[in-house]
Amino acid sequence: MKPTIKIDYVSDVACPWCAVGLGNLHQAISQLSDQADFEVHFRPFELNPNMSKGGQDAIEHLTEKYGLTVAQVQANQANIRAKALEAGFVFHPEGRKRVYNTFDAHRLLYWAAKEYDLHKQAALKKEFLNTYFCLALNFDDQKNLLEAVTRAGLDHQRAQEILSGSEFTNEVQEEKATYTKAGISSVPSIILNDQYLLQGAQPPESFVEAFEQLIQKS
Repeated sequence: MKPTIKIDYVSDVACPWCAVGLGNLHQAISQLSDQADFEVHFRPFELNPNMSKGGQDAIEHLTEKYGLTVAQVQANQANIRAKALEAGFVFHPEGRKRVYNTFDAHRLLYWAAKEYDLHKQAALKKEFLNTYFCLALNFDDQKNLLEAVTRAGLDHQRAQEILSGSEFTNEVQEEKATYTKAGISSVPSIILNDQYLLQGAQPPESFVEAFEQLIQKS
């Protein structure tokens, strides 16, 4: 009987390195799918919890946040686009235009796991990342979130009900607090079997090595 490896993927839809790490994670899982089963849970983290409606120009935000020049930000974005392509995400060639609040996306991701299953949650996570980075659409426009929901094969009307109210707000806040209290302050953070922590957009081979060690222990 194959062992099951539980993966808690703590991340934000607004984090490009979270997309890179996720693509690399999937590559590693595919390499070892005959040796173990993998149970991936997407956990919430907000890079910009206080971002106001309408967001902020991405270049302006990144230069202010990290103290970089415009040229440095553009070079970093080009590097991330290249890494994302290797991981299976075709980021928009001009980059994301603005940085948005992502709390509603986390509420919908929680719903997908609760009322569907982890596979549907994973499909929705991928579509949200596509919306944010590949299509570079307005993440404050609920229409764009709902289109991602539809592409992922989830119920459009149910998602609209959630967005129109406050369902799963407390649950998402509690999950966020759990990981913040555990000391996680950057993403992606990947927790394996509730015991081992990997941080950053690890390359596929790093995930493979970690999984092989867990398989051997089992």
